[in-house]
Amino acid sequence: MKRERPGRVTLLSDRLEAGLSSWAQRAASSRGREREEEPCGVRTEYQRDRDRIVHCKAFRRLKHKTQVFISPEGDHYRTRLTHTLEVSGIARTVARALRLNEDLAEAISLGHDLGHTPFGHAGEEALDAVLRNLGRSGFRHNEQSLRVVEVLENQGRGLNLTWEVRDGILGHTGDDPPATLEGRVVRVCDRVAYINHDIDDALRAGLVSADDLPPGPIALLGETGSERIDALVHDLVDASDDAGDIVQSPAVAEAMDELRSFLFRTVYARSAEESGNERILALLDGLFHHYLAHPELLPLSCCDDVGPGTTADGGYDEVLVRSVTDHIAGMTDRYVQKVYFDTFVPRAWER
Repeated sequence: MKRERPGRVTLLSDRLEAGLSSWAQRAASSRGREREEEPCGVRTEYQRDRDRIVHCKAFRRLKHKTQVFISPEGDHYRTRLTHTLEVSGIARTVARALRLNEDLAEAISLGHDLGHTPFGHAGEEALDAVLRNLGRSGFRHNEQSLRVVEVLENQGRGLNLTWEVRDGILGHTGDDPPATLEGRVVRVCDRVAYINHDIDDALRAGLVSADDLPPGPIALLGETGSERIDALVHDLVDASDDAGDIVQSPAVAEAMDELRSFLFRTVYARSAEESGNERILALLDGLFHHYLAHPELLPLSCCDDVGPGTTADGGYDEVLVRSVTDHIAGMTDRYVQKVYFDTFVPRAWER
């Protein structure tokens, strides 16, 4: 069989995306990449983006980044990688049911948390506090995820993803939702995934009991995580199909928000307390200032453009602060602990 040539990419997209809804984002109609490339003869542009994300270093590091519990001893607790895969599976199901572009939803899902810090929510809050104390605007993992794919990966060249995937990654959380319906699917499915699997992990850890869960949402959505995900997916598909937009029915949306509030009020607060929230802040703050004082310790890929370190008014050079942020945000839980130990803990005399 003769392989499709790059010049026939529109025909390829038409064939692979046949049957999509008129609301779906088609690869042939993409706003493109920042740098033009020859098209692929066997994959659409969004399939190429998916593959680039899966093969990048930041994606592999997710397996050693916290979802809720820091370096858990049990084998069955979620990590940032398993969370990402669960989001991808749920988003693909919803996109397929609505006849949206499943490849685009998958690519956004796989890339949405690439910029997350070590130590999960606690780590993000700690790094945000460090930056604000330095007079910066703070840290948001969705913005860092976008920076990973645009700048940091591929030795500073980025992954050169399509505009729609980058827009979906940035908009998966925050005030501005993505422009595409596929991106909005991921935005909702991210919450569907973490609300239910974080409850599951919290129950396994004994952090909460089944009796602690809000009774109203449990009665409406189901007693188990799988029942709740099934109910949320069916509601999202049915409500969106009727509305021509990505929406939930009011009752289900309210129930999901109540479960989310419960998580932040109890599970995340308790897990951070037991893990040592103040110690996480001290660790990241200590390492951050150590790198500010010793920029020569940063990897070469981080410090090629680092300036003199301090400005005329005694502050820190913006490029240096950005480089330290990139380096620490990219660390895994175990690596940041090792670096901190090697940096600040005296070593025993072995001779």
